Order: sequence, then structure tokens, then C-alpha cells
Amino acid sequence: MAASLQAAATLMQPTKVGVSSRSGQQLRSSQSVCKAFGFETSGARLTCSLQSDLKDFAQKCVDASKIAGFALATSALVVSGANAEGVPKRLTYDEIQSKTYMEVKGTGTANQCPTIEGGIDSFGFKSGKYNMKKFCLEPTSFTVKAEGVSKNSPPEFQKTKLMTRLTYTLDEIEGPFEVSTDGTVKFEEKDGIDYAAVTVQLPGGERVPFLFTIKQLVASGKPENFGGQFLVPSYRGSSFLDPKGRGGSTGYDNAVALPAGGRGDEEELTKENIKDPSSSTGTISLSVTKSKPESGEVIGVFESIQPSDTDLGAKTPKDVKIQGIWYAKLES
Repeated sequence: MAASLQAAATLMQPTKVGVSSRSGQQLRSSQSVCKAFGFETSGARLTCSLQSDLKDFAQKCVDASKIAGFALATSALVVSGANAEGVPKRLTYDEIQSKTYMEVKGTGTANQCPTIEGGIDSFGFKSGKYNMKKFCLEPTSFTVKAEGVSKNSPPEFQKTKLMTRLTYTLDEIEGPFEVSTDGTVKFEEKDGIDYAAVTVQLPGGERVPFLFTIKQLVASGKPENFGGQFLVPSYRGSSFLDPKGRGGSTGYDNAVALPAGGRGDEEELTKENIKDPSSSTGTISLSVTKSKPESGEVIGVFESIQPSDTDLGAKTPKDVKIQGIWYAKLES
């Protein structure tokens, strides 16, 4: 890379090409520059005569300088430790705890759930009552059930583009976890960072906001497949005011005076005027893929289906499917 830097610096210096006695020396210098950039062909020499080859030489050297600049930028990214894929390496819980704030900042690690080193590929905990802590859910895909872009296509779950920042992971969730003698498990969500506002965009351009959550989850079943229902609060609270000043518990009941002839009672206007901040429900299914009983750690995958935002009752919600991985620590 030092040779490339020296060659690039030489190329950037102003050089006069003339018919003086120094022409031979400049030609040899030009040949060494092109050779440094890898433009010397086997068995042939690159000439830069005033008549025919000067334009070709200049273009090749300009292309070479662009390649050298790209190589230098790539080297800078490698030196700074950036990952080519843009996704940081998944760390264990102890590795994350050993890092400082500045080591984690801007790397994406804070949005990831920990992993496990070693352990067994099954649920290895004995029957008894535990307290699940550090429960973390990290989505890896968001799909929304909607009509396709093509005409008359049936509704199906479509891939989406994330429009919000990497702040969608739920973490620090805890609650009682029980393992029965017959091998079934039961978990009740009690506390933690159990909701996150997310917005995704469909292929047609429509944006779908929703509140990713597992509030008040009661999940039961076998470790390889246990789940249940949870509460999905309204994306907006009752005190939220729309652009026309209407709200559920404050603001105006109607944006304008009700038109004559009963138009104010029409369904479309009623849904906009009367705000509905009521909650809905979703379902989630979790599966254990690996556990480490000596440290109390367990990881797995999950799939959740929940409704999207209704704009306080003005819109029909869409089904949002969220798939990802989870991590937790069980303490007896």
C-alpha cells in the first residue's frame, strides 16, 4: 500500500511532457508509475509518445488512480474494524458485559441478543420453579399480510423494508418460569423493556407502523414449542392529538361543525372523530434450540403474529409476522 501511496503522490504532481532532453527521463518515470498500478503487460512496454499514446496513457493512469483510491478507502475500513456485511459478530453475555460503552456504541451490538458458547442442543433444566431474567427477543424479519403489487393478487405475508433505526429488540424482560415433572414449561411476563415502536414499508410503498411487544404474555407447552397470547397496546395513547386536534381524552370531538343531513354520523367520519385507544391481542410461539444449565442460559427462536396500528380506530389493522431469536437466563 506504501508503493501505491507513493505512486499516487507522484501522479498528482504537475508534469510537463515536451521534446526537450528530459523526455527520456519523464518517459521512464511515467513507465514506473504505470508499472506500480499494474498496467505493464507481459512482453510489451507502455509507451507515451506525443503523437498517439499520450491520451491513452493519461486515461489509463486516471483509471489507476481511481482504483488506488478505492483500495485505500477499503483498507481504511478494514483498519477501523468495520465488517463487510455490516452485521457485528454475535457475542456471549459475559463478552457484552466486559465491553465499555464506547466499545459498543455504533456497532449494532446493543440491538443483538447474546449467544451461548458450548452447552447442549436441548432444554437441560430439571423440574422446578425458576425466575427468568434477561429475556431478550431480537427480530430478524418483519413480514406484513397485504395484497400483492400485481392486480387481484390474494393477501399474503410480504417482505418489508425497515424504516426505523435499530431499536426494535426487547430486553431485560423477566417473570416466573416453571418446569413441570412431565417436561412442560410455563412462563409469565411481568416486567422489562417489553415494547418497541417499529415502522416497515411494503413493496408498494405503504408504511405500516406497529408496536412490537409481548406484554402480559402467558406461554406454556413443551420446550421445543411453547407459546400463548399477549396484549398489544394501542400504538397511540388516548391523549394523542391528530393533525386536526382530535383526541381520545382531550382535544376536539369533531374537527369541524357536523354537516347537515346526518353526514356527521357516517361511518368514515365517525371513525376519524371518535378515537378508539383500545388494546388488541397477539400470539407467539417459542422454541428452545440450545441451553447451558451450568450458567442458566437458554436460547431459541420465536415467531409472533400481531396486529399493526389502527390509527386510533380509523384504519383496519394488518397482521404482522415477526420472526427472530431469543435469549434468557434462568435462576432458581
